[in-house]
Parts: sequence; C-alpha cells; structure tokens
Amino acid sequence: MLPLLLALALQTTPVAPIVKGTALPPPASEEAEVLAPITALFAAITTRDATTVEPLLLPGGAAIIATEKPDGSRSITRTPWPQLLARFTPGAERLEERMRSPAIEIDGDIAMVWGDYVFLIDGKVHHCGVDHFDMVRENGAWKIANVSWTSRTTGCPAQ
Repeated sequence: MLPLLLALALQTTPVAPIVKGTALPPPASEEAEVLAPITALFAAITTRDATTVEPLLLPGGAAIIATEKPDGSRSITRTPWPQLLARFTPGAERLEERMRSPAIEIDGDIAMVWGDYVFLIDGKVHHCGVDHFDMVRENGAWKIANVSWTSRTTGCPAQ
C-alpha cells in the first residue's frame, strides 16, 4: 500500500495553458488595477500623447514587436521606451487599439496580461495580433515593465 501512496503523491499534474478571459474584470478587482495602465496606454495611442504614457512605464523596459509579413517572412524588433514614446506623434488619422478578453495572471507584485488585439486607423483594421504585457507593482502602482506583440495584416478580425 505504501508504494502506491508514494507513487500517487509523486505524480505531477500537467499545467493547462492560460485560458483567455471571457470578459473584462469587475472595476474594483485587482485584475482591473492591473489593466488600468494598459487602458491608459491605449487611450494615449488614440490621443497620441506620449506624456501620459511615460508615468505608466517601469524605467529600462522595452517593446518587442514580432512582425509577420503576408509572404510569411518574420522579424523581431526591440524598441526601448524612449524610442517607443517618440512614435507618439501628431497626425490626422485616428488610431485605436482594442484588446479583447485578456487573460490576466497575478502573483504578488508581478502580473501578465495576454490578449488578442486589433489596431485600427480611421476605423479600419490595419493589423492585428496578440499583446503580452509584463506588469510590476511598484509603490502600490501597477506599471508596464515590458510589452511584446505580434503584428500581422492577414487573418485579422473585422473589428
């Protein structure tokens, strides 16, 4: 009997992949607090206001963009925060990013947010992919430590 109990105790259960959320978390939840800087970043993309983005970022971070072109070729670009902020320039087009049903995982002062997104210019889908945010709670406030996203122009949802 003892060998059977030991064998059962030593079995490991495979960890299932993170299931994407089915809805945004309630406003007063810890998940909503994690999402707040991301929501503010998306608003700053629309207003093209880099000054509102910088306080949301943990110094030393970067954006990693994994681009897939229609011909199947791929590239990876690393953009430090100052270079990313320089992309927030005035323009006539209306920019908007929407992330749907993000998965949010929190452990103490770190969290990650993962979700499908579409990027629109003047209301039309320009590209899509998956956003992945590394979040850190510093002095009680959630900040974006790093962001990675895939970018493709084929296979995107209508909106």
